[in-house]
Amino acid sequence: WPSIFSGLDIIANRTTLSHRDIGGVPSLFDLLISLGSGHKAKLVLANIGAELDYYPRTMTFISGKVLQHSIGPWGEGERLVIA
Repeated sequence: WPSIFSGLDIIANRTTLSHRDIGGVPSLFDLLISLGSGHKAKLVLANIGAELDYYPRTMTFISGKVLQHSIGPWGEGERLVIA
């Protein structure tokens, strides 16, 4: 299908260590979509000191090249992310 994005990752039931996206472009944003059921994940943006709710049906745009980001353990439920 046609897309403005050059890549697509599907992440299922995984934590993500704190990182920056090395292949990203600082002036462009990455779309992250949190799916699943019953989880209470948090999106941590370490270099700006933010911890955001990242529950199912949450969409966010971040500059993954600029912002150091991670997802820690979320307890119960199933988690699927499209990035």
